[in-house]
Amino acid sequence: MVSFEHGVTAVGTFLRQRGKKQCPAAWQLGVAGGDAGGAHCWDATAARKRTMKPLKLFGMVVFCGLLSPTQGVLSGLSCAISPRAMQQVLSDAIIQTGLLEKHLQGMALPNIMSDRGLLSSPTIITGLHLERSWLPTLSIALLPGIGMQLVVTVHLDLSGNCLMGILSEVIAISLDVTITSNIKSTSFELGTVHVTVDDCFCILGAVKIKLISGLLSLSVHDMVFSHLTATLPGLLCPVMDAVSEIVNVQLLSTLNVVMPVGLKGMVHYHLVGPPFTSGSSLMMDLDGTVQQMGGSIIPHDSYASTLPPLLDGLLIIILRQSFLSSLLALLLHIQPYTFPCSSEAFSGANQLRDSITDLYPTGCTSCPAASPLSIRVECVGNPILLLEPNKATVELSVLLQVFVKRPDGSVIILLLLKADLSLNVRLSISRGSLMLAFSLSRVSLFLESSDIGISEISNLKPHLTKLLVEIYLPRLNAVAGDGIPLPDVFGITLMGAELQILLVSAGHGSALL
Repeated sequence: MVSFEHGVTAVGTFLRQRGKKQCPAAWQLGVAGGDAGGAHCWDATAARKRTMKPLKLFGMVVFCGLLSPTQGVLSGLSCAISPRAMQQVLSDAIIQTGLLEKHLQGMALPNIMSDRGLLSSPTIITGLHLERSWLPTLSIALLPGIGMQLVVTVHLDLSGNCLMGILSEVIAISLDVTITSNIKSTSFELGTVHVTVDDCFCILGAVKIKLISGLLSLSVHDMVFSHLTATLPGLLCPVMDAVSEIVNVQLLSTLNVVMPVGLKGMVHYHLVGPPFTSGSSLMMDLDGTVQQMGGSIIPHDSYASTLPPLLDGLLIIILRQSFLSSLLALLLHIQPYTFPCSSEAFSGANQLRDSITDLYPTGCTSCPAASPLSIRVECVGNPILLLEPNKATVELSVLLQVFVKRPDGSVIILLLLKADLSLNVRLSISRGSLMLAFSLSRVSLFLESSDIGISEISNLKPHLTKLLVEIYLPRLNAVAGDGIPLPDVFGITLMGAELQILLVSAGHGSALL
């Protein structure tokens, strides 16, 4: 789910929750899209600082009013990820990619040697190595205000050479192991999250040992079991430590990304505060720097934020109204353009020309008789996004200049009009972007000036409305064709995402879905 709001919102990751604030308005879109056996447990804490880079997100929603508070960081957008989504993301990154298996294969298992008895030769197991790891599972639990607990269960098949006295044969060892570790944040500085992976411990399930000859004594079984009990935590916890570090960097890098906005500029999504956890989601606050081609930055207001509940969704992304307006200012910028007032340009040209001629003041000597008219369209100011329950509107203004160019090159401006447009916006998600399609809802016309003294323009409104619908709106929809790119949070795609505009009453906190 992705949300757009005007106000305050927050998102969490592996880190702890901080302050609180409110959010005036937003859109919201939803994407709906191991056994611990045995009786032995070992502790092997491996705490090291790591750098987590930002990640990507997906989803969409719009809220107006009061939502549940987040950590109070000023930001342009926020996201919340469900434990179910986070578990799938980590399972794909750690297990499905083969990353865990690769690091397990790199373990260097030490030899095993029994104590020499008075009347017996020692038993020595050498060349012990991992044959295969299989049936891995992964689960997570969010630790409110602390971080996240990661639990991986995997079946290991080991083999080596066993020397008992003068006899040497292959030994096969099979066991299940569960590795539990906690991921905690330690600091956030200059957009970088520092985390530690600690409190690692291992639980071994039943250990099965086989010799080719089948002659396995109880003493050999106990020796192997005691050795694995003592050594495996020191091998498996560093494996999870290394795997977690790689995955954290990969995932968090999706939150620090520069994305093109059409051909006119770019938006740089970046983390503005440490991720944090509640009992139901992992949350993060981000901002987006909107920059025009050539370097000029389009400012927007940032707010401390609140987040709606995830319910059954995997992900919510909230983009604040001010941030979206700054993106629209970049996306919808159209260079001024001029075209002839002719039927080839738009269907109502003749009627518009006749209506303008009827407005010529009596006795006007400078009014052109049969000269062809030209029309210049120029955007003024920045578009403003307005959100209402189940409705999004963009308000913007354009200048319409109707003029005649004389043979000597001089120009007579018959009319200079300002048209204030209210546009209905149809929103959708496609190819990881917020897509916008505009249709005209309302036009208000204002006469700015006239070189020939025209003072009444009410009869021109239907003809100029037709001009805007046929000439201006297609250009506007064309420049918006690529949509607004959204960050790809943890690789969670927006396919099948739901887009809703919600109203949350500031007085009562009620929500209309």
